[in-house]
Amino acid sequence: MIQEEQKNEHREWTELNMGPQHPSTHGVLRLKVKLDGETVKEVEPIIGYLHRNAEKICELDYYCDSLIYFDRMDYVAAMNMEVGYLEAAEKLLNIPPPERAQWIRVIMAELGRIAAHLVWAGAFGLDLGMLSPFFYCFVQREKILRIFTEICGSRQETNYMSIGGVYQDINENIIYMIEEFTKEFPDKLEEIFNAFVKNDIFMSRNKGIGILEPDVAIQYAVTGPMLRASGIEYDVRKAEPYLVYDKLNFDIPVSYKKDNLARFLVRFEEMRQSVRIVKQAIKKIPDGPYFNPKAKKSLMIRLRGEGEVYARTESPKGEFGVYLVGDGGVKPYRVRVRSPSLRNLSVIRHLGKDVLIADLIAISGTIDLVFGEVDR
Repeated sequence: MIQEEQKNEHREWTELNMGPQHPSTHGVLRLKVKLDGETVKEVEPIIGYLHRNAEKICELDYYCDSLIYFDRMDYVAAMNMEVGYLEAAEKLLNIPPPERAQWIRVIMAELGRIAAHLVWAGAFGLDLGMLSPFFYCFVQREKILRIFTEICGSRQETNYMSIGGVYQDINENIIYMIEEFTKEFPDKLEEIFNAFVKNDIFMSRNKGIGILEPDVAIQYAVTGPMLRASGIEYDVRKAEPYLVYDKLNFDIPVSYKKDNLARFLVRFEEMRQSVRIVKQAIKKIPDGPYFNPKAKKSLMIRLRGEGEVYARTESPKGEFGVYLVGDGGVKPYRVRVRSPSLRNLSVIRHLGKDVLIADLIAISGTIDLVFGEVDR
């Protein structure tokens, strides 16, 4: 860490670099902070240490081959990233997935949402000195990864979905594994939840800390659990339904407390709602093809797209948008991603002002950052 004294008209401030390899920055984030004793007066997030140039690489590859780069953006929620890209690509190419594939995608996306939130909860506990919840969270996440392995052979970067459907149909064994998980997980989730909320230190470090007013959240284009924890009931699955979300019953978790604890509570309630969605979807999967025949033939001669489209989906971090431009060729002319984590990170300038340095760690933890998506 580098320290240097910087003079202010009132008194001296200490400039301190946290990261880009600090264990509490959830990846290669660098926070440049100015301190008055232990009080943060200014904080500047500096990114770019994991820059992968994924958007430009996608412009050099075929439409169907670009999916692997989206898997590696929010790499703890690969299924959700795949849905985001395919919503745009299938509109541009005019190859809609059959209904069975849409239901399967919803199931996988909601399991992915639970897995991503479990990673966040475990890591957030570590930020605040809690080791046990980390193991509890990862035990449950492992059950989801086993389902993913069964359905596509991969645990994390799944590459399961494809333009026009999914690569492999869901079978009775997978349905059984999902049903067993949804039956057992709610009780396990409550155990994890109680491990946090019954800890006085955890509550004191989060209650009333990191207040994000709704007007500030809107100004910074914050979305996802952070926005809903500030009292704004916005979820793309409800506001602009995609796949078959309009055929499912679920609630949008909202809190009006606006603090770290509110963001924690919203994410845990989202996991409960995801279980509710999966239980409904697993019973409603219709018979039929899991892949559009038009796509299956076209993949052999390379898909061609022309025009421009924008599609938005609700990832675990917030609104994930994909903008595609096609010029009639077999490769996209332009690929641009709206990263929810990048927008959510920008508000740390506001949240981190006039708080203790220890509170800044807790605040940054509630943002839920994955830098594969931030830097792309």
